[in-house]
Amino acid sequence: MKLALIGFGQAGGKIVDKFLEYEQRTGQDVVRAPIAVNSATVDLQGLERIPEDNRVLIGQSRVKGHGVGADNELGAEIAEADLDEIQAAIDRVPVHEVDAFLVVAGLGGGTGSGGAPVLAKHLKHVYEEPVFGLGVLPAADEGGIYTLNAARSFRTFVREVDNLLVFDNDAWRSAGESMAEGYDAINEEIVTRFGVLFGAGEAAAGDQVAESVVDSSEIINTLDGGGVSTVGYAREPVERSDDGGGFLSRLGGGSGGSDRDAVDTTNRITSLVRKAALGRLTLPCDIDGAERTLLVAAGPPNHLNRKGIERGRKWLEEETGSMEVRGGDYPLPGSDSVAGVVLFSGVHQVPRVKELQKVAIEAQDNIEEIRAESEDNLQNLVHEGAEELAPLY
Repeated sequence: MKLALIGFGQAGGKIVDKFLEYEQRTGQDVVRAPIAVNSATVDLQGLERIPEDNRVLIGQSRVKGHGVGADNELGAEIAEADLDEIQAAIDRVPVHEVDAFLVVAGLGGGTGSGGAPVLAKHLKHVYEEPVFGLGVLPAADEGGIYTLNAARSFRTFVREVDNLLVFDNDAWRSAGESMAEGYDAINEEIVTRFGVLFGAGEAAAGDQVAESVVDSSEIINTLDGGGVSTVGYAREPVERSDDGGGFLSRLGGGSGGSDRDAVDTTNRITSLVRKAALGRLTLPCDIDGAERTLLVAAGPPNHLNRKGIERGRKWLEEETGSMEVRGGDYPLPGSDSVAGVVLFSGVHQVPRVKELQKVAIEAQDNIEEIRAESEDNLQNLVHEGAEELAPLY
């Protein structure tokens, strides 16, 4: 799937930068003309892989390149005012090669949480391609104002995009990690999951062709209908073999070896599907009631087969109660592991979303207290030393 990838704000820019690193490492070719938009000059300068011509500084007349702090209302205002400057960068994107736009933002800060929904609305007005969002929710210990921003931005972002893929930091931060270490690990988790998902179906010339192709239309159809999505992921190392397996071997349900090998391959895939679906999702939720689901099995061709994918699909149908479950394989001849990625779209039973809705209501009466608390948290970070003030994403 070919994406026009736009990172809005500090977190969004760093995640897009991480996507480019992932592509270099894996040889994928999904991202078209990556763009970073920010109101802080230092954040744009800290990016390593996004071309400088594609780094857009907004709000110079208002904030002079110093950012908007945690004021997402100001973030929305300057995004609206400088849409022409953002559009000038997007005009350089080869839209005829793009299947969809993906706007990436952290929802706790000011620039991304305020500006990303503004940009999404603009893109939907101008282009026919679908516009998806990837929103990152702040951890609870980041401060009350960040939670309030996320509550506000989440509601608006969901409304403006064709679907909002969500990653919840609160479910992924590990105890004892510094903020820099924690968010670097989180960004790696994000690009691994979404890299496999969006990379499926993008086989280059000479690559193994998937037996059951997961192309851009399958992903778009799964995300179609709006709402919120979450992604599960599981992987298992395997021994690499010179035997590529090939299409006919996988069509027959085997791995190019004995019947025992075929059984092992089928069982491995079905087990990975269960682990991906029942393990740690990007947004923890009850998958029962998910409106649409997509399964991707990725790995060396001789470790993939149709029978395992079909069993995984049927199990997902039973678990979600939905008959709209798609699935296919993503051959990666050079890989030393098999991975299962499951996209649940249109999920409803999400405790974190209910919590954000509650926060949004309660916080209106306590906004000044929350801002003061967040300022205190920032000062504490400053006193911990310069190393802890490394970019959070």
